[in-house]
Formats: sequence, C-alpha cells, structure tokens
Amino acid sequence: MSIPTTFTADLRSVAIPLRQPWQWCVGSGHATLALRADWQTHLAQARRDLGFHHVRFHGILGDDMGTLIRQSAEPLYSFFNTDRIFDFLLSIGMKPVVELSFMPRTLSSGGNTVFHYQGNITPPKDYAQWGELIRRVAGHWVERYGIEEVSQWIFECWNEPNLKQFWAGDQADYFQLYRSAALAIKSVDQRLAIGGPATAANAWIDEFLSYCAKAGIAADFISTHYYPTDGFGEIDADTISQLEHSPPGVMRTRALEARAVAGKRPLYYTEWSISSKPHDPVHDSSFAAALAVRIAMSVDDVVDGYSYWTFSDIFEESYFPSVPFHGGFGMMNLYGIPKPIYRAFQMLRGLGNELVAVTGEHATVAMWVGTAVGRREQATDVVLINQAMPGHAIENESVQLRVMHAANMKAKSMTLARVDDTHANPERAWREMGAPTYLKSAQVAALMTASEAVREPIQFVASAGSLEIDLVLAPQSVNHLLVEWVPSM
Repeated sequence: MSIPTTFTADLRSVAIPLRQPWQWCVGSGHATLALRADWQTHLAQARRDLGFHHVRFHGILGDDMGTLIRQSAEPLYSFFNTDRIFDFLLSIGMKPVVELSFMPRTLSSGGNTVFHYQGNITPPKDYAQWGELIRRVAGHWVERYGIEEVSQWIFECWNEPNLKQFWAGDQADYFQLYRSAALAIKSVDQRLAIGGPATAANAWIDEFLSYCAKAGIAADFISTHYYPTDGFGEIDADTISQLEHSPPGVMRTRALEARAVAGKRPLYYTEWSISSKPHDPVHDSSFAAALAVRIAMSVDDVVDGYSYWTFSDIFEESYFPSVPFHGGFGMMNLYGIPKPIYRAFQMLRGLGNELVAVTGEHATVAMWVGTAVGRREQATDVVLINQAMPGHAIENESVQLRVMHAANMKAKSMTLARVDDTHANPERAWREMGAPTYLKSAQVAALMTASEAVREPIQFVASAGSLEIDLVLAPQSVNHLLVEWVPSM
C-alpha cells in the first residue's frame, strides 16, 4: 500500500463555474434507430439520470428515412419519419443536433456507401437540388415546431468529410456542399444555426473558416471530433497499444488548439469516446469510466459541447449485435443496463455547477469538489478517480481528504459510491452467470442490480471547521463521496 496522498478543499473559498459541457449532447448511431421503442426508452432514462439536452445521429436524410426519393421521375419529399423522431425528443425535453447526412440516392453522384445500412457518401450531382432538400426540410421543421424552438437546434453539415469512408469527394467538394446547405438554412430564417466542418481529429478547421470568410458564408459554430486513440501507436494497432502511447492530456491539448482557431464561436465536439472501435472491451470497463471522467473534466473550461458517442448499444453500423456485453460504444447495453461509464457520468452530474479549488497532486489520482449554486451548506459532492493508461503503473492508492468548512456547518452523514472492477460492474456479473447470449427477465434484473453504485457509510474525523477522511481507491476507479451538512448548534 502506498503512503497516503493528502488532498485539501476549502468550502469557504470562492467557487469557480463548472459547465459540464458533456451534458449538452450525447451521440447515437443512425436515425432509424430513433423510431425503436427500446432506443426511446434508453434515451428517456439517460435524459432523466444524466441530464442530456441534445442527441446527434447519422442519416436523417438517408433513403431508409424516406426523406427524399424519386417516384415516376418526380421528387417525393416525406418528413413523416423525421417528425416522429423529433416529436419524441421534444416530448422528453431534448433537442436534436441535426447532422445533414447522408446523400439521398436520387441526388447522389455515385454508389459509394458506408455501414451496413448503405448511407450514400457521394457529393450531389446537382448542388442546387441538395440545397432545395435542405431548404424544404428546415422550412418544414420551422413550420411544425416554430422558429423559437428550431433556432435552439443546430445544423451540422455531414460527418467526418476528411475521411474517405465518409465522403467520396474532396475538401473543395465539401465546402461546396456546406455552402449550398448554409445558404438554404439561412434562406429559411437567419436565426437558424449551421456549422462544421464536422471532421475527425480536428481537421480542416482553419481552412473551413477561411473558406467561409472569403465566400461570405455563415459558420455559426465549429464542430469536430477527437478520440484519445487518434493517431497514436502503430498503424492498425489495437486499442490498448494506442492508449498506452496516447500523450497525457491530449484531449485538452487538442481542444485548446481548436479553441484558438474557433475564437469566440461555439466549439462543439460532436463525437468523442474512449476508443473509436465499435466493438471494444474497454467500452464496458471501469477503465473507460475513470478515463472519461478525467477527459470530461479536462475540457470543461474549453469547449461548449462535448458529445459522448454513444448513449446505448442499440447501434448498427457494421451489424446489429446480440451479445449483451460486446464492447459496444454505449453507456448502456442492449437491455438498458448501465455500464460503469454511465454511473461515472451520474457521479459527475452530482458535482453540480460550481467547483471548489483542490490542493494535492498524484500521478494517477485526481479529485474534484463541487456543489450546486445555493446548496453549499446542504451537501458537498467529491469525485475521485484512480486512473492510468494501459502499460503505466497503477495500484491501490491511499488518500487522505481534508475538507475545510464554515464554523456553522456540521457533517450529518458521509457516504461513498464506487465504480471499479468489483463495484457497479455488470459485465463481470454477466460473465459470472455464464455469459448468456440472450438474457431472461430475471437475469436482466440481476444485472441491473449489479450495475448500481451502492452508497456505503464512511467513517470520518470531525474537528472545528474541518473533516478528515481516509480512503483507499482501487485501480481504474471512480469514487463519489457525498457529505450532507446540518447547521452546527
């Protein structure tokens, strides 16, 4: 066991804002999934538990949505399926990030597709017809939902056009696509927000803004994506090797680089995760939970939106899975069972919207102390992680917390919830029950219970104006300490 590291927080100090930009949006896979009852149930639960405001997915314009087809040589527009999705989102208090993709086959210039549902990735053969589609669909949503509502959405042009698997054209073709979409959106109402370049790995931001400035085209926000596995390790290396070589703080570094170019425009990362692979065991682990907390907190003061990819394993880019824990992108599995990362984001939500400065430093341990505005004398939330990248040393760590507080406050209770290999780990419980491919209702219920981050009472030492707490943090863990206060007599 290591020598305890001391962390100190003074609740009497001036707090700084905690923005929680990860709550701004969460990702999903494919528009038609949003018509499924289980997808809607999962999203409603995530909205309640985690407080998400928007959701983003691919393919709202795809042929399987029926948005534009050609019948008897005439264009046939249908927005019924999009309306069903957006009606649902608004009914649970959420809004869409409208990714304008993929290309309806009747407009496409070629047959290149992506994913098993064959989203067409080619430029339009006629950019005027593409613009007309965008004008019609945006105008329909404004007519249906009202400009006050739709002006709170954002329109993002395409997905990762710098990658050949998502865009068969070149950069100039993308800029023309964006120009046509932006002009169409603004022709409906100037208050509608459109932006891009929606690229992978921070690409094209400079060039995109230069193009828009020269062409006099609106760029209301900047969007891009970044994963901690991007560009590290050998080409085609496995995730563990990529993460081992991922520089410390790379997600904050890349966000700061994008912020420097974006200037005062809103900066949205509309995709990030722990790995860019859709079937990767790390997604189901407590390691993912701990790393996600570190990443989300590292960019809190830099970005305006940080959309985790994705909220549920109801997902079908390569195929629709059956195995309950298959390393899917989701925070929840196919049955809506929360994974460790889901519980970690619940803990982050508990920090509220203010942070208290913390002193203390350790190679693998980090700590944040927060509360909601106006709630400082009722409760204090503390989130601690013990996290290291694969291939780097990590062990159980002893920490001592010192919490300084006002003299008129007294700790009523203190509880701890843990996410680690043996706590809130439904994937482990699933393996222990024999790893069944198809779950029965009793098994789902048992795994729901195994997923819970159960609160346990914690001993502490109280003295005049301070508390001392001794904890041992497991490797690759997230820990949530809740202190409840009463007035001191």
